[in-house]
Amino acid sequence: PYLVIIASMLCFAVLPWGKGIQVIDFNIGIFFLVAVSSIGVLGILLAGWSSNNKFTLIGALRSGAQMISYELSIGLSVITMVAFAGSMSITDIVNQQQDLWFIFSGHIPAIIAFIIYLIAGTAETNRGPFDLPEAESELTAGYHTEYSGIHFGFFYLAEYLNLFIVAGVASLLFFGGWMPLHIPGWDAFNHVMDFIPSIVWFLIKAIALSFVIIWFKWTFPRLRIDQLLSLEWKYLLPINLANLVLMVVVICYGLHF
Repeated sequence: PYLVIIASMLCFAVLPWGKGIQVIDFNIGIFFLVAVSSIGVLGILLAGWSSNNKFTLIGALRSGAQMISYELSIGLSVITMVAFAGSMSITDIVNQQQDLWFIFSGHIPAIIAFIIYLIAGTAETNRGPFDLPEAESELTAGYHTEYSGIHFGFFYLAEYLNLFIVAGVASLLFFGGWMPLHIPGWDAFNHVMDFIPSIVWFLIKAIALSFVIIWFKWTFPRLRIDQLLSLEWKYLLPINLANLVLMVVVICYGLHF
């Protein structure tokens, strides 16, 4: 449980809540974020294995396969936007969106990257309809069946922390992070938007995206494990690779706004 919660808490170190409101700001912030977020898989695999129970082991293996698979899609979506920004520094990425957020200025590749990121982020955090590791009807409660008290609490808390981190990173990469909404040519509107504090902008975007991810769980039924993995390896990954090439073409020929 401690590995899972530490992985989540380390991500918050580089997540900026507003202009200058972050624990550490260094030039490879996005790389650090992707690296530490993958530690959580180890905690889940060890949790299922150490419980000495066949249901928890199957739950942990499912979760490990799911998280490792969908990490590729998250990584490629992030790389697509890093290539567009030309920087791994979170502050640089946000500052470049001062006039227009990347979801608008990045054309079609940015929209495709955002959709894939949202799907893969939902799967990565084990939220429905991708909550197979916790399929109650088959595996009781998956990898945390044998845990109770504060240890179960850590797993549960980590899931919601990861949900907020996925939404927060999406708002930084695609929706300008703490940057207010600016529309070119609308000077009076832009001036009014600047009055809203940066922390409010970030929280509005992150909470709105968290709501969308929670909305998925209310709307769609749970997938089978083979459907879940074929969605990633047969569809999302090839689309993501093609999208990365498309983004490079957009950058090289200056087709963006």
